[in-house]
Amino acid sequence: MNKNLGHHWPVRSRREFFQQAGSGLGSIALASLLNAEARGAALPMPHHKPKAKSVIWLFMEGGPSHVDLFDPKPKLNELDGQPMPESFGKPITAMGTANNSIMGSPRKWQQHGKSGLWVSDWYPNIAKHVDDMTVVRSCWANGLNHVGSVCQMNTGDILAGRPSMGAWVTYGLGSANKNLPTFTILLDDKEPVGGPKNWSSGFLPATYQGTQFRQGEVPILNLKPSDSSDQRQRNKLGFLKSLNQQWSADKQDDTELDARIQSYELAYQMQSAGPEAVDLSKETEDTKSLYGMDKPETEAFGRNCLMARRLVERGVRFIELYCGSGSGWDAHNNIEGNHSKWCRASDKPIDGLLTDLKQRGMLEDTLVVWGGEFGRTPFNEKGNGRDHNPWGFSMWFAGGGVKGGQYIGTTDEIGLRAVERPCHVHDLHASILWALGLDHVRLTYMHNGRGERPTIVGGEVIKELFA
Repeated sequence: MNKNLGHHWPVRSRREFFQQAGSGLGSIALASLLNAEARGAALPMPHHKPKAKSVIWLFMEGGPSHVDLFDPKPKLNELDGQPMPESFGKPITAMGTANNSIMGSPRKWQQHGKSGLWVSDWYPNIAKHVDDMTVVRSCWANGLNHVGSVCQMNTGDILAGRPSMGAWVTYGLGSANKNLPTFTILLDDKEPVGGPKNWSSGFLPATYQGTQFRQGEVPILNLKPSDSSDQRQRNKLGFLKSLNQQWSADKQDDTELDARIQSYELAYQMQSAGPEAVDLSKETEDTKSLYGMDKPETEAFGRNCLMARRLVERGVRFIELYCGSGSGWDAHNNIEGNHSKWCRASDKPIDGLLTDLKQRGMLEDTLVVWGGEFGRTPFNEKGNGRDHNPWGFSMWFAGGGVKGGQYIGTTDEIGLRAVERPCHVHDLHASILWALGLDHVRLTYMHNGRGERPTIVGGEVIKELFA
């Protein structure tokens, strides 16, 4: 077996796999895979029957306030303006505000759907979908600042260097299409804190890293079809391939070069498929309106949500959408103004995405994940804001085999810490992989003489998340 591959999967013909799955990486990359087969490399295959084919991760960067959105705490309003009771302890916070007073929530809360899950008036459209959602109200993480926490939510560690979730999925399952990237990143107007390390392949081969799409008329840069004939394009790629093969003959461990070879071929394939996939002019005006693209405040995220649906339709496995990239949800002051803006920006587009996926019969095998890198504190900062809270916060999951209309876990009376069924970031990652048919304990990669896994230590599948 190839020394770099630690998959615990049976070997089967790669040509047979791509013929049956209808997927591949194009002729050059496919030839590379067939050569790998001859060397005895294992073929990526699921460990068990998957519940989901794709993941759409809606990342609310900056830290949305769970106690103002999905986790109502009457005790907060009861204690409003008072010092935090000693019984809850004094956490060490990012901004040193743990001694500030309790701040109540002015939100109006209502139960929704047959399940009666609570959602605040900041998310009236998303609230219509609670019967398809599981809200995990006992998430917790390790980081206090944004850089480390966004990194951990993407890679499992607060320090850079490990592969992102999308990279592990791509490594574990391979490509489900031949003309588009398997792992894509959709931003609104800025890069998230930490930038590309959040969709890096880490110590995995570079070919598994995410591909960033951009806002505007050209989401994929440098992809304008060439005026050259198809044969001329193929000749160019063939010449590049021969040069790269000569150069790499004694550099078998140079994954950057292999990734570059595959990227040339993928770019060639994408010259026809890429522009079509991101061409939203093919969508009806009613569909665009469903996603909020007819309103300035919802147009950017609505565009990305619609693009995510189109990418899922075309076999892209892992799509991460950032809302408020650059820590937009970071409401250290004026949480009313901050969250009002970002809730308006995301509420209608997410409603449109869930509605559209369900209407098309796609929600059942598309796992939709919502959340940020942490939540926010029950005590105030700067009088009318909230500090970072990694000790207890909410995320929700929908579709992809998720059991709808339920809660998992609770935080304490003021929403500071997870106290019942705590779910660490590693548990969330293990559960996402499990939904896709991957066992995070068996998904390994040999690196520096050890079998590395998607989580640093621990991590258990949240089995009650799924029906």
